[in-house]
Amino acid sequence: MLGLNSGNKCPQMPEGFVLLRSELVSVRKINSLLSRCNQDTHQPRKLELALKKSDFYLTLLEKTSDNLVGFVRVTSDKGLNANLWDLAAEPGDQQETYMSIMVFKAIEIIRRELPGCSISVAAPLISIDPLKANGFLLDPNGIKTMGVRL
Repeated sequence: MLGLNSGNKCPQMPEGFVLLRSELVSVRKINSLLSRCNQDTHQPRKLELALKKSDFYLTLLEKTSDNLVGFVRVTSDKGLNANLWDLAAEPGDQQETYMSIMVFKAIEIIRRELPGCSISVAAPLISIDPLKANGFLLDPNGIKTMGVRL
C-alpha cells in the first residue's frame, strides 16, 4: 500500500507524446499494455464498466502512431479517499518517466477536484521509484493492505 506524502514537480513530457484525460481508448489497447507490463488484464466488459465508473483516467499516447504507452485510472468516494488503479507504462528506458508523468498529473487533478482525499495506489513493483519520486510513502504509518484474487 502506498500513501501520498507530498508532491514534486512534473517530469518533462517527452517530445511526440500527449497525455489525455478520459478520452476513449480501446480496452484491447489497455489490456495489451497491462499484459506487456506483466500485470493482470481484465475482461473487456468489466474494464469498460470500470472506465465508465471511474472518476477519470489518463492515457499517454505516442502522437504519430497513437500507441498507448501509459495508463492509470482513478476512483474516489468523493470525500475521504482517491485510488489509482491499473498504473502501467510501456516497458523500456522511458517507463519510469511515463509513470511519473501520469502519477503527477493524476495527483494534480485529485488535489484540485477532490480536495481532502487521501490518495493511495495498489501498484506493481516497477512503479515504486516513480511513486516515491511523486511523494508516496510505502506503508504509511504501518498501514498494510491485503487483496484477494477472485
